[in-house]
Amino acid sequence: MQFEKIDLQEHSEKMFNFRKDTFKVSFGDASNFDKEAYLRWVEEKQKDFPEGFVLVKEDGRYIGQIELSIREYDGRTIGYVHLFYLVPDLRGKGKGEHLHNYAKQFFRNHKVHEYHLRVSPSNTSAIKFYYKNGMVEIGPEVDGKVIRMKGYL
Repeated sequence: MQFEKIDLQEHSEKMFNFRKDTFKVSFGDASNFDKEAYLRWVEEKQKDFPEGFVLVKEDGRYIGQIELSIREYDGRTIGYVHLFYLVPDLRGKGKGEHLHNYAKQFFRNHKVHEYHLRVSPSNTSAIKFYYKNGMVEIGPEVDGKVIRMKGYL
């Protein structure tokens, strides 16, 4: 498995399709997903965290994507997972562990010991994966549309 820094010129369509799929899985609909706004956001975040925005490749095929950064939360610096994504045919087959390990190493490299993410309450397989990897639920956010979870290194 290789982790390849995102090149917006080359990868924008692949990234958009992966991100759009996450909206479908999490919220049942991706019709309001704004491609241009998303690509501008990635471009801005990538300036500070180029190694945090990667595509995952295996056997010559792009199979996933990770988006990571460092931010302030509740008066402390934490790692933040904006996106863990695997193509549907590889979910539930142990590949997520590689993405999670990449993220933990990224956070260690940035000297943070806590990381957070948000997940849709309906994405039960993702929640199960996060619990399995030692994360705990903090509580609902965005009027209950997502659950914030945290993990420690």
